[in-house]
Amino acid sequence: MKVGIIIPCYNEEKRLNLRAFRLCLERFKSFNLCFVNDGSSDNTVEVLQSLKEDYKSRVSIIDKSLNEGKAAAIRDGANYLHQNTNIGYIGYLDADLSTDFEDFNELLESLKSDRKLIMVFGSRNCGTNNIERNPLRKLFSTIIMKFIQLILQLPIKDTQCGAKVFRSQYVPVMYNSTFKTRWLFDVEQFYRLKYHFSDKNLMDHIKEQPLNKWNHVDDSKLTIKDSVQIPFKIIQVWYTYSF
Repeated sequence: MKVGIIIPCYNEEKRLNLRAFRLCLERFKSFNLCFVNDGSSDNTVEVLQSLKEDYKSRVSIIDKSLNEGKAAAIRDGANYLHQNTNIGYIGYLDADLSTDFEDFNELLESLKSDRKLIMVFGSRNCGTNNIERNPLRKLFSTIIMKFIQLILQLPIKDTQCGAKVFRSQYVPVMYNSTFKTRWLFDVEQFYRLKYHFSDKNLMDHIKEQPLNKWNHVDDSKLTIKDSVQIPFKIIQVWYTYSF
């Protein structure tokens, strides 16, 4: 079965590592890349088109005229790939490749090896591998993660890692409706799966796997305003899915 990987892009013209994407397509023959250009104001789509010219059947581009955020971009990509019956697995990575394709492939292999699993996702907060993170961002993420664990009531250590892969047939469960938030859609996905499988056994069907390496890349799309709003957005997510 083929693997579809969603890569949301917003003003990534100068950061896209085309060499890394080309190496991925040459090495992992089952991988298909789905780039979602999320209303970029630079030449991101032109850069993507240059890659597509060389890999027409394995690179797709969803070109959105308006910037709607990562949550909407991932949802659009997932629903697009779900229409392809040859795609058995769907995942996503950040455009800066802070998690590389080797680590993604390890997540995929874990998913393939256990039929009861429907999702495997990377974690920067468990294990002792080579995870490079800005100390202030790490502290902020730790505090936010405590709030998320409190509302989600699941023993997940890193819901926000941008490397996840799941079985294609669960797209309707996770992406059947729009998300309430731009940056906490991962938490919303877990809520949707939690209700689908019931509270008691979701952890039997998902796996959190330590990444071998993860590199923080500067020029984050998460603004200070977004960061300040995150605690309030967490409350919004909790209220939406609890009542």
